[in-house]
Amino acid sequence: MAENDATLRTVAHNVRVARLHAGLSLEELSRRAQVSKGALAALEKAQGNPNLGTLVRVADTLGISVPTLMQGPPEERVVRIVTADTIAPLWTGDQGGEARLMLVTSGPAPVEVWRWRLEPGEEYPSQPHQAGVVETVSVTSGQMTLIIDGTEHTVDAGQSATFDGDVPHAYRGSGTETCHLIMTVHLPPTSA
Repeated sequence: MAENDATLRTVAHNVRVARLHAGLSLEELSRRAQVSKGALAALEKAQGNPNLGTLVRVADTLGISVPTLMQGPPEERVVRIVTADTIAPLWTGDQGGEARLMLVTSGPAPVEVWRWRLEPGEEYPSQPHQAGVVETVSVTSGQMTLIIDGTEHTVDAGQSATFDGDVPHAYRGSGTETCHLIMTVHLPPTSA
């Protein structure tokens, strides 16, 4: 739990610094990101539990990546080993699925590494990302349906799929068993 509290404090600090650097008031960031002013105020005070959609909208509005919001000072990035149960899910589905941002590489073109679990029929719709974002999903067990700009693609255990993330896309658990997958999100150099 201490890991989650530290992450929330880091996100709170980074959101406030980025907002002030952009010259935005809470009201203006709220309007542009389509997130309530109260939710943003709570986020900057390290209160509450922001969901993945909120973090994506805030990061996109501020012109930075979600990983940048979550990164601590450089000395904390040398070597970091984590286990899934120490990282709070950034998305939790109605049927028990979840998405956890496990780590982010540093450098000019960061890569996010996610662990996802989707129950059969459970779906997570994603808004298009900025141009240049490439996602790769690797199903480790079960089966998923990857929906890219309205077209469905079945991805079975042992298979991987990659796509440009700048179009509407969704991930849906399919088949009869829980789908586990590893996702990498490759960010363009200008987003870091």
